[in-house]
Amino acid sequence: MVRAGIYSLAAGVILAGCGTSPMSVDEQVRRMAAEGAGRARLGISPELGARADLTGTRSAQINTRPDTRNPDPSALTFTPAPADRDVASRLTAIARASGVPMDGVVATPEGVALRTLALEDALRQSQDSGREILSAQEAYLLASIDLLITRHQWGPRLFNDTTLSLAGQGDDGRFEHTAQLINRLRVTKRLPFGGTAEAAWVWNASENLREQSSGRYRQSSSLVLSGTVPLLRGAGLIAREDLIQGERDLVYAAREFERFRREYLVSIASDFFELLNSKAAIANAERQLESLRQNASRTEALVASGRLEGFERDIARSEVLSQEASLAGQRDQYILQLARFRVRLGLAESDAIDVAPTGVNLPEPEAEMEEAVLLALDLRLDLQNQRDRLDDRRRGVVNAKNQLLPDLNLSARATLPTDDDANVGHVDLSPDDADYSVEATLSLPLDRKEEALRLRSSQIQLQRSIREYEQARDEVIVRVRAALRNIELARFQLTLAEKQVEINERRKRGQELQKDTIDAQRIVDTENSLAASRNQRDRAQTNLRVAVLEYLLESDQLRVKRDGTIDPPAGMTPVSTP
Repeated sequence: MVRAGIYSLAAGVILAGCGTSPMSVDEQVRRMAAEGAGRARLGISPELGARADLTGTRSAQINTRPDTRNPDPSALTFTPAPADRDVASRLTAIARASGVPMDGVVATPEGVALRTLALEDALRQSQDSGREILSAQEAYLLASIDLLITRHQWGPRLFNDTTLSLAGQGDDGRFEHTAQLINRLRVTKRLPFGGTAEAAWVWNASENLREQSSGRYRQSSSLVLSGTVPLLRGAGLIAREDLIQGERDLVYAAREFERFRREYLVSIASDFFELLNSKAAIANAERQLESLRQNASRTEALVASGRLEGFERDIARSEVLSQEASLAGQRDQYILQLARFRVRLGLAESDAIDVAPTGVNLPEPEAEMEEAVLLALDLRLDLQNQRDRLDDRRRGVVNAKNQLLPDLNLSARATLPTDDDANVGHVDLSPDDADYSVEATLSLPLDRKEEALRLRSSQIQLQRSIREYEQARDEVIVRVRAALRNIELARFQLTLAEKQVEINERRKRGQELQKDTIDAQRIVDTENSLAASRNQRDRAQTNLRVAVLEYLLESDQLRVKRDGTIDPPAGMTPVSTP
């Protein structure tokens, strides 16, 4: 018995340990993600990243009172800044250390290499280290793992149960002790239209520890086949609901991941264009400040010669101070924008970055409004998901109706044992000692109130989902039309702004020819108008770039390469411009 028990336990341990290795699990997840992308006809699926860092002390993980750092005010130190400090110099130093362009030059602290990013560099970097895209990848991979689990549950599943028991029975103070070892090796399989089937090999060894007769030790084994099949409630496609929904959810996850990649590209590109716009505004402000300083010097000379009143000098000086304050604010805003952009790209705090003063002019589409709407209704991945989820809701109503049916289950069991007359039965099965049983159980639906309520709930959910889909469809129509209008509006504003810049530049050149006869206020007004028109031109250029990307996104014509850069549709070639 001992030897047999050891063999049985060894077999159980071996079967229990035959799990899937981590590498094979990763490969299965990778293939499932690729399968989902292929079924959705998208072609891009994420790769598994590094495993989570599980280092750390066990005591910290189970500590029910983790330490909190919250010192009293007496333990804190606050050092007031001197009132006579050179604030302007400190702001300039902060701006230089942050990589803000100063007088057209970007400077960084000594020993820190500046990394200048073009748009495509930023897009590639966001794919590599951006936390948002990594989270989206993980959501898709989790959907792949969920389907792998569901598929595994529908495949043949092996189990091995080993039970060792010791029992005693007393008779007038005389106890008989029996040791028993049972090993049950079984394989189960869920049936396609409901129910389960199981095949088990049961090995049983028992020994009476006190009885001295030769028959105290017995060993037997048997092959047991059993199954249960529903004929009404729970029968049919409802039995595979989890598998059907899991397979569909993988396609939904693939679409959601691809849709996110497109939205993410537009978001990163918009942030990049905003940085370019802020950088251009700083350059415009620096040119304006230099002109105002020159005007202030000229005005002081004219006041000193008696050709202008003293208040003209004060006007010029005031505008210089105002522009210096405005420029300091713009530089500080650029520092914040650059820091947030670095965080979005997932770069370290010590990384010094700047954006290249070049952009991409995206060709403007020639599209009819209704054609663009029809294209969006056909291509939008998120709308396809909502449309397909309506079928899930309809299937849910059918499944809820199935739950109102009576329970009629058919069960069968057959056992093929070894010879009952033999104390030691190995694998010599005895067909003459076989037994079987078949039974049908009918359970009438005397109480189906809960199921009826669930049916009504599923019908209401279907109605709500239909309304939500109709609303999403109408919103897509509105947003596509708005995206097309935004392109035309941005182009119109850019054309007007360019003309305003030309007008103000001519106005400034004309005043420079008569600078000795024009008062300071008129020159200041011209400088302000020229700076404002330049800023409006740069803003309109940014708006136009973003509007084109937004239109491609809203109509779902935007495609993203694996490295995160734009994969333009046929006929569209982005043009790099200084």
